[in-house]
Amino acid sequence: MRRDNKLTTIGFDADDTLWQNEQFFRLTEKRFAAMLADHGEEEHISARLLEAERRNLAVYGFGIKGFTLSMIETAVEVTQGRVPASVISEILDAGREMLSHPIEALPHARETVEKLAGAFRLVLITKGDLFDQERKLTGSGLGDLFDAVEIVSDKSAATYSRLFSRHGDGPAKSMMVGNSLKSDVVPAIEAGGWGVHVPHELTWVLEHVEAPAAEPRFRQISDLGQLPGLVESIVSAG
Repeated sequence: MRRDNKLTTIGFDADDTLWQNEQFFRLTEKRFAAMLADHGEEEHISARLLEAERRNLAVYGFGIKGFTLSMIETAVEVTQGRVPASVISEILDAGREMLSHPIEALPHARETVEKLAGAFRLVLITKGDLFDQERKLTGSGLGDLFDAVEIVSDKSAATYSRLFSRHGDGPAKSMMVGNSLKSDVVPAIEAGGWGVHVPHELTWVLEHVEAPAAEPRFRQISDLGQLPGLVESIVSAG
């Protein structure tokens, strides 16, 4: 692998690409629905929570803190303002537990990042709460392998154009790797880079879009263990 080829910079998403994340949201959502079982079926409570999350993204952004506030808002709504203080306390406890959960690396995460480090500029590009993302990166033990870390409020083509120009040789010589087609793959391709989709069994519904299958710079792999080989093939073809 040589850095003088056309691909010089690789960006990695964090949550559900390098380590587990969504599963903790799903478990907490089930716990939340159980707290409010007297006010509706699990599907109804979850649907109301999703509505609140959708409304609140522009205000709270992505992450556990916004999720916790959306749970509180939903509890107030479905109980018509009569939610007990004990339930609010339990919701806050659930949020704190999520914020302190041990980091669970996904298969091949470390070995793949280690193989690519040094041969390419590696940039971690993740969205969410600053403190929580920093905590997870530290807990993962992967932080020293990245040349740069960017925690952003959202991911768009403009985001990738800016970051790959700042930390690399521009989006045309860059690749973004992640589990979200909406946040990691499509906007990276729109910016002019490569977009590599690594599907995760759990992906938040608000991150679902159609795969850009017709795009020549779109690739999909089943796990991170396949990434070095894919990168080698792209570099060799260049």
